[in-house]
Amino acid sequence: MTDAPSPARRDWPHYFMSIAREVSTRSTCGRKNVGALIVRDKNILSTGYNGSIRGMPHCDEVGHDMRDGHCVRTVHAEANAIIQAARHGVRIDAADIYTTASPCWECFKLIINAGIIRIYYGEFYREEKSFAIAQELGIELVQIIEEPKNDLA
Repeated sequence: MTDAPSPARRDWPHYFMSIAREVSTRSTCGRKNVGALIVRDKNILSTGYNGSIRGMPHCDEVGHDMRDGHCVRTVHAEANAIIQAARHGVRIDAADIYTTASPCWECFKLIINAGIIRIYYGEFYREEKSFAIAQELGIELVQIIEEPKNDLA
């Protein structure tokens, strides 16, 4: 018996991104389902998805609140993951975040100020500015392309 990983076994970044994609299925704004996962030392610290302010109705219940082409009813997935960690007293500095879409500028600022050091993202979402600032700060932004599913049947 060897300790070599199976060829079908996902690496850590793809594994965590697949969990972030699953978290996104809880999203309550159908315009964009986003999930986020904060990880340190291969341990999940917190999750978040885009949804309404706690106690308020969700987009999928009452519709979107549109401003300048964006729905502003929801709190973004990255912010919710940071908030969840804070509510539960979980330290997230020096962690990584996995998010199914690259963070908007507001979430990018929260991520950096929370002490997160690496951002893994699935699809690119609108904000070019984050990439230049991340490079200036020495923060890694790494795109994770979804791997094809491997059926072992």
